Amino acid sequence: MFIVLWLAAVSIAYAEQKLQVGHYDIHYMALPSTFLTPAIAHNYGIDRSPYTGFLNVVVQDRNQPGSPMIAVEISGIATNILDARFKLKFREIREGHSVYYLAECPYRDTEEIRFKLVIRNKNDLNTTIDFSQKFFND
Repeated sequence: MFIVLWLAAVSIAYAEQKLQVGHYDIHYMALPSTFLTPAIAHNYGIDRSPYTGFLNVVVQDRNQPGSPMIAVEISGIATNILDARFKLKFREIREGHSVYYLAECPYRDTEEIRFKLVIRNKNDLNTTIDFSQKFFND
């Protein structure tokens, strides 16, 4: 639960984005893994490195009371400026009523990474999200 609260606070200041698709809110952000404390990175198995970014994705269902986070199918590709592609391996994290997805991606200093995510939930949600994030080394 701590990482969800911490990421919510960081998202306000950094890179959180939101997309509404039907009655779903999809929140997503990409950050350098060095934004995490060593303890949090260790707890979630994230490589805390100046050359590793991580993605956090949360899907909320506004049709349900309280707009809870829900489990979805998620996959994605990260592409750098040289068109090198990296398949994202998302891990589902469940903490209490929270459900979110984390993935890591490599980058070099001051590199912009393009992300393409595919998110599905039964026959009700089938969407693609394309966005870019520029990463900097600390």
